[in-house]
Amino acid sequence: MPTTLVDHLRRMSDNDLGALLAARPDLAVPVPGDLSALASRMQSRLSLARALEGLDRFTLEILDALRLATEETGTTPLAAVLDLAASVPADRVHAAVDTLRGLAVAYGEDDAVAVARGVTELCSPYPAGLGRPALELDPETAMLAADPARLRRELLAAPPESRAVLDRLAAGPPVGTVREAGPDTPVGWLLDHHLLVAERLDTVQLPREIGLLLRRDVGPLGVLHPDPPTPDATVRPADAVDAAGAGQVMEAVRLTAALCDALAAEPAPVLKAGGIGVRDLRRLARAVDCAEPVAALLLELARETQLVTDAETADGPVWLPTRGYDDWRLSTPSARWLRLATCWLGMARQPSLIGTRDDKDRPVNALSGEVARMSAPVLRRAPLAALADLPAGSAPGQDDLVDLLAWRTPRRGGPQAGRATRAALQEAATLGVTGRDALTSYGRLLLADEPAEPDPLGIDVTDPADGPAAILDALLPAPVDHVLVQADLTVVVPGPPDPALAAELDLVADTESAGHATVYRVTADSVRRALDAGMAAADLHALFAQRSTTPVPQSLTYLVDDVARRHGGLRTGGCAAYVRSDDTALIAELRADRRLAPLALREIAPTVLVTPFAPHRLLDLLRSAGFAPVPEDATGVVLTHRPDQLRAAATTRLRPTPRELPTTLSADQIDQVVATVRHGDHLARTTRRAPTPDPRTTTDALATLRLAIRDKTTVWVTYVDSHGGSASRLVRPISIGAGYLRAADDRTETLHTFSLARITSTTRP
Repeated sequence: MPTTLVDHLRRMSDNDLGALLAARPDLAVPVPGDLSALASRMQSRLSLARALEGLDRFTLEILDALRLATEETGTTPLAAVLDLAASVPADRVHAAVDTLRGLAVAYGEDDAVAVARGVTELCSPYPAGLGRPALELDPETAMLAADPARLRRELLAAPPESRAVLDRLAAGPPVGTVREAGPDTPVGWLLDHHLLVAERLDTVQLPREIGLLLRRDVGPLGVLHPDPPTPDATVRPADAVDAAGAGQVMEAVRLTAALCDALAAEPAPVLKAGGIGVRDLRRLARAVDCAEPVAALLLELARETQLVTDAETADGPVWLPTRGYDDWRLSTPSARWLRLATCWLGMARQPSLIGTRDDKDRPVNALSGEVARMSAPVLRRAPLAALADLPAGSAPGQDDLVDLLAWRTPRRGGPQAGRATRAALQEAATLGVTGRDALTSYGRLLLADEPAEPDPLGIDVTDPADGPAAILDALLPAPVDHVLVQADLTVVVPGPPDPALAAELDLVADTESAGHATVYRVTADSVRRALDAGMAAADLHALFAQRSTTPVPQSLTYLVDDVARRHGGLRTGGCAAYVRSDDTALIAELRADRRLAPLALREIAPTVLVTPFAPHRLLDLLRSAGFAPVPEDATGVVLTHRPDQLRAAATTRLRPTPRELPTTLSADQIDQVVATVRHGDHLARTTRRAPTPDPRTTTDALATLRLAIRDKTTVWVTYVDSHGGSASRLVRPISIGAGYLRAADDRTETLHTFSLARITSTTRP
């Protein structure tokens, strides 16, 4: 039996050590220097918490059994664990213990197991829900527990109310808080008869021996849960599930585009603390006709997929669509959805928190930093993985999935795990990953598709023919490139429009209703918008004639011609500055002066010239040319000028982003880490076995060094340091010359130079 975890690691083979690193990849970042550092990291609170987070309920119950049966030597006989879990087949217990050994939460030989140091700090101080031994709590209670016959008589004599208290504490946890413990109360009776022990004025504890006696019908560990709960699932036809999901896919893609268009029409300001305000979120949800949680989810996805970002404007930072949004709109609906859904699976943000309040009772806004959660991807994938484990078309209830995940990973997510599971299922339904509460066929492929490492040349060699987008393309209706123009100036698109048609209709018409058949309406404003974009009346007539499968009504032709006839009758423009004078001769002199040609002065009246350049540049050039202009404001009042005082520009500090630990390690990475740890441990142990100085002649020392250079081996070099003391160092000699030895210290990866005159001895390890 290894006495410490370090000894256990040294006895492990490289394959077993590699399997441990594969099961706990956080141990490899950064790479530990030796096995002692690895063992210390394995028993750290954070690393053990990650290891325990992935254990199911039964394995944690067996871990409690190991802690409960631990002997004074610090080990637990496996036979004692089998006795405690006698109600469960022995092979299930052995499998749970092997799982704990595989994670190094427990280690040891086949017949005895030791629990890693630090597990007790993370788990309940009362293993299996049992209290401390009576001898540690109260001497009189210990005397009662040592007499089984007397203990049974006391339990049989307990009043019903007192017995109910005992049964409650026996089920665990064994401690309770009481408001009143007088002699006439149920708790007071138990204290008087030493069946409970008062720890403090308001806290009592049930001793372990009494708890075990009360559990005689269910077993020492209580009710064990070796098998996961079976969800009561309704099996739906696979085609019905995919059809429902595909319909939601189209809606999610449409709403995302509508939200981006709404932001482009009226940008939302960025809050000082980051994010978007509640009123703006409500306005956007109302503009696209969806619920606020749906709008918040899609806005988060739009930001994560770089469809929306914050940008600086003259009015301050606002949320605006990016240029990538235009490229996204030109892709197929399945490609647009795949980008959103893939980002949703790996997004380290939890949109369900939007609208709640944080620890300081402040509202959590969309697109703000308070929505970030590093555990969100794991909590999001867990319910989908549970659905993927069920037969195709299975639609269990949310409560059943919550119970199943509570068995699979009871320590993951904390008290809000159930809420996160329900939120993930709702988000999956909104995005069409699930349909009618069942996982779609393309959703299964999306969940199983692991992100590939990027090609160094930037070439994508993946074949999307069997991917989720290909299956979705077969489910979605084919894009249409024609419309139905009606006499009331409405344009009906009988299906999802292709990107080119959608761009044209967004320019020449306004959306009235969206769905499987989108309805647009042509108005005077929409025609004017198209003319402003550079289209002519003939272009509009040709567009409707080409796209419409029905005859173009005369009312539409008259509307286009009427708006085009009046379009451009008035013209507006802009200028950055002007110069005016009542002296027309002076204005003519300015226009003729070649030195002012860079200003591009243009006459709009006999006494007014305009320029596209800023007023300060106009003023400077006029003065440099020998003129004496004065500035004025918008009302014509002459402005006085005082030199500006310099001020430093404010700087913005970026918040550091937390570094994510790897979730998996490749085989090559594991081999490299194992080799590094083994090598470091060998050097560390060799260093601790430093030999005592053994003076030899200079000839023998040089011979030893030359042999080490030839064989590329390490030697102990004992030398006199700069303080006159003797020191030893394990090095690998490289060369000897000019009275000096050059050697490398493989442990610290540094080069050293020794004077041959100071070397007192050399010894092979």
